[in-house]
Amino acid sequence: MFFSEHGVPHFHAIYGEFKMTVEIESRRTRGTFPRRARQFVLEWAVIHEQELSDNWERARRGEPLEPIAPLE
Repeated sequence: MFFSEHGVPHFHAIYGEFKMTVEIESRRTRGTFPRRARQFVLEWAVIHEQELSDNWERARRGEPLEPIAPLE
């Protein structure tokens, strides 16, 4: 997440040379990602939806983000 971002709440994911953005609420994606990696990111987003939303609000206020645990 970047504090200067605008638009719908979203986060960025990077996997090697692949990049995508994921809308937090709808989980719509933009960009290119290998299918399996995309599934893992979306699974993680479901589990951490509230934490992602909270971090989006922090980012919009210019506050530091809280760490979110990785998918295990």
